Amino acid sequence: MTDIGIGIIGGGYMGKAHAVAYASVGAVFNTGLRPRLEMICASNDTSADRYRTAYGFARATSDWAALVSDARVDAIIIACPQELHREIALAAFKRGKPVFCEKPLGASLEDAKSMMKAAEAAGAINMVGFNYIRTPASQFARKLIADGSIGEVTCFRGEHTEDFYADPDASASWRTQGMANGTMGDLAPHMINAALALVGPIETLSASVETVHKTRPDGKGGRADVSNDDQAQFMCRFENGAMGHLFFSRIATGRKMGYAYEVTGTRGAIRFDQEDQNAVWLYRADGPEAGRGFTKILTGPEHPDYLPFCQGPGHGTGYQDQIIIEARDFLAAIETGKNLWPAFKDGVEVSRIVAAALYSNNTKGWVSVKDC
Repeated sequence: MTDIGIGIIGGGYMGKAHAVAYASVGAVFNTGLRPRLEMICASNDTSADRYRTAYGFARATSDWAALVSDARVDAIIIACPQELHREIALAAFKRGKPVFCEKPLGASLEDAKSMMKAAEAAGAINMVGFNYIRTPASQFARKLIADGSIGEVTCFRGEHTEDFYADPDASASWRTQGMANGTMGDLAPHMINAALALVGPIETLSASVETVHKTRPDGKGGRADVSNDDQAQFMCRFENGAMGHLFFSRIATGRKMGYAYEVTGTRGAIRFDQEDQNAVWLYRADGPEAGRGFTKILTGPEHPDYLPFCQGPGHGTGYQDQIIIEARDFLAAIETGKNLWPAFKDGVEVSRIVAAALYSNNTKGWVSVKDC
């Protein structure tokens, strides 16, 4: 086994998730590369040192450039605001270092394209973080579809809905400023990635994007304008001929983690909801009609990436486990020198569809994704 120095930029919600993942991935998956928590970067020295102590890093800094250039940092994890992704990734690739970047790949399609090109030019390992598709249940669903278990896919319906901004009097924040932080920039990429993984490339789409609550309390007794979107939807046609509908919302009252999809095929169908992430509902058009119906399948050791966490069927995996699976894949890519899905090129395709949806909303018509 060989150790590998990990540097994480961003110590908050996702920074902690990645720190925990890299501290435990070796034990969970018996990886060939064993992570060493070398350095963490935060916006100021006080926060950085607090994260260093809490997460078990050797060193801390408030200068991301110092982390990227440090000789003991072998791989970079970008878990900071999207506006910084491009600059950090390009600096890392100049040094030939592998980069894992949280979704979305950049603050814009141009950012994402630039990052992909830099990775390819450097020949450096790269991966983008779409964790929800890595649940054992969704991996199983993906295999069922690929194996033809439900026949040819005819329709896909997906949503990513949450209610953290359902209250119109919830205060304005960074989340309400800039399209990169709106629903299309924040929630939509996850379900778009799921659609691509489960059904394949999207050919055309027609989108509607809207801001429902146009102002919010500014914390000073006034109101602040909201400059990004609360909810969005689009109809689409996949390259394989299947039709689709995707919906995204941060104001979906009652929905906490509404990452859900239904895939309909000529010989069956699959349903999944992240709020019940350890189950897949499967319908097979086999046998007498009177005996047909959706069957709830609880995940267990026979499903992808479940056994390393638990030997008991139905006991379940959780959010943190998805991040550990990502860490396993990133380390495997570094060890073999071959990118694993989803690489930056896959992140670009998600960003391309987001850009196409925004363009469609502005032009009020159907658009071809490849033209964006």
